[in-house]
Amino acid sequence: MSLLLDPNKKFPQHEDHKASDSVDPNKKLAHVTSPSGAAKVIRTEGEFGDKVALACFSVSNFGIFSSSEKGVGLFVEGGQLAAQFNGGIEVTGNCNITGSLQSTGNYACNGDLVVGGDIQLSGQDYAEDFDIVDIETAHPGTVMVLDESGGVKVSDRPYDKRVAGVVSGAGDYKPAVILGRQSCRKNRLPLALMGKVYCRVDASETPIVVGDLLTTSSTPGYAMKATNPLEAFGAVIGKALKPLASGRGLVPILVALQ
Repeated sequence: MSLLLDPNKKFPQHEDHKASDSVDPNKKLAHVTSPSGAAKVIRTEGEFGDKVALACFSVSNFGIFSSSEKGVGLFVEGGQLAAQFNGGIEVTGNCNITGSLQSTGNYACNGDLVVGGDIQLSGQDYAEDFDIVDIETAHPGTVMVLDESGGVKVSDRPYDKRVAGVVSGAGDYKPAVILGRQSCRKNRLPLALMGKVYCRVDASETPIVVGDLLTTSSTPGYAMKATNPLEAFGAVIGKALKPLASGRGLVPILVALQ
């Protein structure tokens, strides 16, 4: 049996909710336990008027269930939002979105992520988490070298071919991609392996200009200008993006291990 509904016909009010009834928007509506009252048509007036056309409640199961054999199980349309949910959403099946998907929280994906367009990230560097030796001394911008334990430690000698990268996150540069993130393990920090990062630089002996190759120095955690090409081979961190005439400072560099 099929029913044809006249969209211009108004449905009679439910006997429990007369036309003059009003609903307090700050008051939670009680759940309905009897099957005969599981769905109620409500037309309201006053401050909360026209905000609720259909209220459905369930104590332990679905508040609304809709199904269609060949068409759309549930279609909603709104002037501002088509739907608003206060709580989680679970989808079994494909989720096709025509338009933008915006999220103010985290996005967790247990499968493959296939992208047909560009991936635009606001961060600057490509980083990876490493186990840190003496993590208290490894501040953002610190130059790190490989350690015999399999992790990394603060650099402390010039032209060190064990150089691994720079601790990400100094200044206003934040990582765009972090690999190897393991929330269950402590004493780990992201090291910038590519891209732009702020780095601690020592120009006490030799001024640094834009484009200079940088390597490790005798100052723990600081880079310096590589003035010896033979020693610098395999110990270069990257190139300076801004100059430093003297002293020590935090300078943006382009990470390029070589």
